[in-house]
Amino acid sequence: MDSNSEIAVKTAAAHLVAAFARHDREAYFACFAPEATFVFHNISHRLETREEYLREWQRWEMEDGFHVESCLSTAQRVQCFGDIAVFTHSVSTEIGTKRGKVTLNERETIVFQSRPGQGWIAVHEHLSPVD
Repeated sequence: MDSNSEIAVKTAAAHLVAAFARHDREAYFACFAPEATFVFHNISHRLETREEYLREWQRWEMEDGFHVESCLSTAQRVQCFGDIAVFTHSVSTEIGTKRGKVTLNERETIVFQSRPGQGWIAVHEHLSPVD
């Protein structure tokens, strides 16, 4: 594996997670390609674009008072396949809602693609609960 690519993917993932952890919606969504897809265990269907996910996020904020309080990424692994990389990790996220705060423990896979002029950008995200 090209160690420069691995470092670049870990850097892109760290930027994405940090933006999420501070509830920086603009910076977080900028980490994803417009055509990125999303599979989340708390949504019954695949979200087909970044814009569709953004609308869902905004609905959570308006209806539930959703706010990310913190997010810790552990057990990180990067697998590079040319201009595609698979980043897997465990995440412990504290979120606040109108009902109070809760900590979610989940596993996540983020697929990145290296694009000229953009660097490594996320093109798919899959999140599943840890039982």
